[in-house]
Amino acid sequence: MDKRTQTGLLIALIAILVSCCVISNSHSNLETKRESFVFQTMGTVASFTFEDSDSNSFRKNCTIARKQFDRILNIANLYDKNSELVRLNNSAYEKDFICSNLLWQMILEAEKAYYFTGGAFDITVKPLMDVWGFYRKKEKIPSDEEIKAALQKVGFNKLHLDKKRKSLRFTVPGMALDLGGIAKGFALDLAAEKISPSGRCILNLGGNLKFSGGKHPFYVGIKNPSSPDKLFPHRIEVPTGFAVSTSGDYERFIKYNGKLYGHIIDPLSGYPVSGKFSATVVIPSAARADWLSTAVFLKGQSLADKAQKSFAGCRIILVKK
Repeated sequence: MDKRTQTGLLIALIAILVSCCVISNSHSNLETKRESFVFQTMGTVASFTFEDSDSNSFRKNCTIARKQFDRILNIANLYDKNSELVRLNNSAYEKDFICSNLLWQMILEAEKAYYFTGGAFDITVKPLMDVWGFYRKKEKIPSDEEIKAALQKVGFNKLHLDKKRKSLRFTVPGMALDLGGIAKGFALDLAAEKISPSGRCILNLGGNLKFSGGKHPFYVGIKNPSSPDKLFPHRIEVPTGFAVSTSGDYERFIKYNGKLYGHIIDPLSGYPVSGKFSATVVIPSAARADWLSTAVFLKGQSLADKAQKSFAGCRIILVKK
């Protein structure tokens, strides 16, 4: 692909993506027809980009994909008192909570993630997120005692799962789930399964990406953690049908007394992790890319090596300052 083609696509896509990655496509030209739909959901910006798709197909696929996003939002929204997750959090210590099939799928994937990562990915992290004020702004950082108390309520191994009934129960009062590290990936996988693009397609949900259509690979540029407005010159090749997720500590954070604290909390120590680096995961499953990028950001190269050996097609790029 010549430089004019590369630049044209990069400009077109940079306008719709708010992520740790920016897309480039090696088999496009300036005449390729592209349509994009951009909207807000799950507290972030989402976009659907289709190439070589007629207007009717474009609208139909956008409607289908967004419907899948809404399905996950209705389940996992912590700010909606009627969401399934809020109802679970409010009642699962008192009695077994029977999960919908889709919520149960997310919980089972989260169980795999917890044990595969040695607890580095844990959907029971909400009490720590609460005490640190990541949902609501707080005036000060929590004390060591507050963090220690919150840690008593954290740990997937403290959940009781009945896999025949698809039910869940908290064994410790004050436990609560947060699906923020896995829900976006699930939404992308669902949407990719349901749509029928005539050409190539990029689904973006807050920087989590899923690619489909065509035979040729896509190319992704990774942001520099030290200068997030810049990209590294080397781009990674992503086969169609794969997903990409990047986790870093340089875009979302809270500030106390002039000090920045990244939004990713280590559920084992109870403290946010910082270090000015990022972890990018390339793998077929967007849900797995979602939780793996978080866990590898926390545990580093050893977990990256384990994942690349364990999951077919998995590639992980660690970028340090």
